Amino acid sequence: MLKRIFIAIVIIFIILVIAFSGILIFQKYKKVYSAKDFGIETIISKTDYDNDGIDDYTDILQGARIEAENKPTYKSAYYSGGYPPKSEGVCTDVIWRAMKNAGYSLKDMVDEDIKSNTDKYPRVEGNPDPNIDFRRVPNLKVYFERNQISLTTDLSKIEEWQPGDIVIFGTSHIGIISDKRNKKGIPYLIHNGGQPLREEDILELYNQYENISGHFRIKDTNWNIFVFFSILIYYK
Repeated sequence: MLKRIFIAIVIIFIILVIAFSGILIFQKYKKVYSAKDFGIETIISKTDYDNDGIDDYTDILQGARIEAENKPTYKSAYYSGGYPPKSEGVCTDVIWRAMKNAGYSLKDMVDEDIKSNTDKYPRVEGNPDPNIDFRRVPNLKVYFERNQISLTTDLSKIEEWQPGDIVIFGTSHIGIISDKRNKKGIPYLIHNGGQPLREEDILELYNQYENISGHFRIKDTNWNIFVFFSILIYYK
């Protein structure tokens, strides 16, 4: 009897391994679409914050893809100084590393906003901690809502989902929008949940598991400067 149970377990395990491998192969090699296939114009930032000749949105996308290719081990831990080693990370580490590729220090940006507006950040509970605050999804959600461009959470509006955008699911997961799209025009997601493929066609499925609660885009710095000086000249 025990032998039969053991054989049955082994067979089930083999079937699951084959099925899982098949899904991975399908995800990796299925046809990938681009914005052009749907007549969507890709938005390019007017800002090149780090002066590397690449606009910010493309820089952020490339930074996220580098993180996906590095495939750091999923490990949630507390680090003195805030930053985990390159070989480790969670979903929030995809974001600051992607933004770092464009020249931004998300840690400094979040820490400064929390310091000046602690009461706006419930997850901080009145006690800011620069070693971890910028790596918590609830804090990032508040930061992006307060300081960056908020966009649609409706996946049917495919033209509004652009490479380098940031998407948050509930208050527990976060990722970067890819320039790859599926046959519906819905973009791929670059994220770290410990999964084998870090850039994958899962945005729609994940939204069913945990609803999208935020969709953001980094403000165009050059545009902000233009607006500032326009207002300054107007009131002189």
